[in-house]
Amino acid sequence: DALMKLIEGRKKEKKEGSYTTYLFEKGLDKILKKFGEEVVKAGNILVRQRGTVHNPGQNVGMGKDHTLYALVDGTVKFSKKREDKSYVSVVPFEN
Repeated sequence: DALMKLIEGRKKEKKEGSYTTYLFEKGLDKILKKFGEEVVKAGNILVRQRGTVHNPGQNVGMGKDHTLYALVDGTVKFSKKREDKSYVSVVPFEN
């Protein structure tokens, strides 16, 4: 809920030329939908993006529009690997 309050506050106080203002004007659907260590179910959208800003890691699929989604239930993990590229993985729950 703290995140939603922060977003609402930034929507009300738009700063000229800021990246956040740009995202609000272009549509929030092109940003992270889930954050690191957040619990997700298979099929949940993790990232909506244009191009491959974030690459799919383990247990993550990529749609035709470069949307990343969870293939299994688990927790989200972001990491930097080869050539400083960002990867999104889902660590499955242990039984």
